[in-house]
Amino acid sequence: MLPSLQLDARSETPLYRQLYEQLRSLIQSGLIQRGERLPATRELAGWLGLNRATVSAAYELLESDGLIKGHVGRGSFVEGGQTPLSRIAWQELAEAPAAGLPAPALGSEGISFASSRPDEALFPLSEFRACCEEVISADGLSTILQLGSPAGHAPLRQYLLGEAHVDGNARAGDDVVITSGCQQALDLLARVLIRPGDPVVVEDPVYPGLRDLFTAAGARLMGAPVGPQGPELHVLERLLEAEHPRLLVVSPNFQNPTGATMPLEARERLLRLAYSAGVLVVENDIYGALRYEGEPLASLKHLDPAGEVIFLGSFSKAAFPGLRVGWVIGPPALMARLKEAKQRSDLHTDQLSQAVFFRFAESGRLAAHLDRVRVEGARRLAAVLAACREHLPEGSRWTQPEGGMNVWVRLPEPLDAGELLPRAERAGVNYLPGKYFAVGRAEPGALRLSFAGLPPERIREGVAILGEIFKNELGRVRAARLAEPARALV
Repeated sequence: MLPSLQLDARSETPLYRQLYEQLRSLIQSGLIQRGERLPATRELAGWLGLNRATVSAAYELLESDGLIKGHVGRGSFVEGGQTPLSRIAWQELAEAPAAGLPAPALGSEGISFASSRPDEALFPLSEFRACCEEVISADGLSTILQLGSPAGHAPLRQYLLGEAHVDGNARAGDDVVITSGCQQALDLLARVLIRPGDPVVVEDPVYPGLRDLFTAAGARLMGAPVGPQGPELHVLERLLEAEHPRLLVVSPNFQNPTGATMPLEARERLLRLAYSAGVLVVENDIYGALRYEGEPLASLKHLDPAGEVIFLGSFSKAAFPGLRVGWVIGPPALMARLKEAKQRSDLHTDQLSQAVFFRFAESGRLAAHLDRVRVEGARRLAAVLAACREHLPEGSRWTQPEGGMNVWVRLPEPLDAGELLPRAERAGVNYLPGKYFAVGRAEPGALRLSFAGLPPERIREGVAILGEIFKNELGRVRAARLAEPARALV
């Protein structure tokens, strides 16, 4: 019999991961010894009240770590364990609080609304291969394969600045630094601008990678509640006046996770508030290119007459996330500091992938790809909104974005999206509960549906399954409440 295992269905960590980590700890500590046979997956699933696939996933991770070995017809036996000669408690050194965006894992047959990323089926692979061949066969390849500027591949930098000037996202004299995605841009800004204890205002709810990054940098994080039109400006105004933050980070277009977009008037007022408070504004616009309906709105950078907005962009959401091409645009003095910080971190980013992406963009292939992505994105957005109207229980509310990748759902009370997630996973569907995105206020009934990575038919199927689960639970809770007075009278 195994030592006691304690799993928490309400934890942000998926059940299979919790089981894997506890078994790994027991093996490495010697409480489960080398040569011992682990219970069969069906047997352990029965003891713990889990789906057999959850136990299988945990065993697969243990086997990939070399800690157990499965033998057909005999079971799984412990092969690894504590190393007696080691003087270092490696496990303790490596343990750290979970950060970032841990998404529940499903098999290939599952329907995942958990990941905000494009659909691989839409990648223009033949066009991309052609760009690779053109770059590799052209003169100057040896230069591209050398160490380059920490600011990035010069032709791509020139292209990005030129496009930014056309779109109003760069001022005269601004410079650009290419980064390994938008995440590195945020990290560099935190390194250069934030000291431990500095107050920083972000949206609430917000993308966890942003929240966790500034928290790790020592910032004192404060959340401005996000409504249908972006940050609630009356709350933001009070925060700016009371806290005098060092930085304000906002996503005016299709905010993650809510999908909210700030109207023009709200953008102008936000800038006035920022100027009055003397706070730097970071505009995170990684979803801006994914507008499916309505007219584009001027960016904060475009509306900023004083040059105090720092603009962040990325191709990860609209094109190829694996290339890790993001950028930050701002005044030359700040960009020089970012280059120094970037050089200390990684010397320079991958020039070959930047050269390929530059070729993809300058050849017109990027514009053609974006046109296709927007058409398909509109279909998928329409599918998820229609499915929410048809299948979610009465009293549910959800955002109505005009673009982006995410819809924010609020279930009727007293439903808890985190508690219902394991039930959804057993039915083959997952999502991220609202608690993953909370800064200062958690919404138990909230969840994010990321729709861009799924075709419309899978979206409809997945929301229908979720709707049935949510309706059944709501009916059960209401029936139990009606029964309580009757039991009290007995």
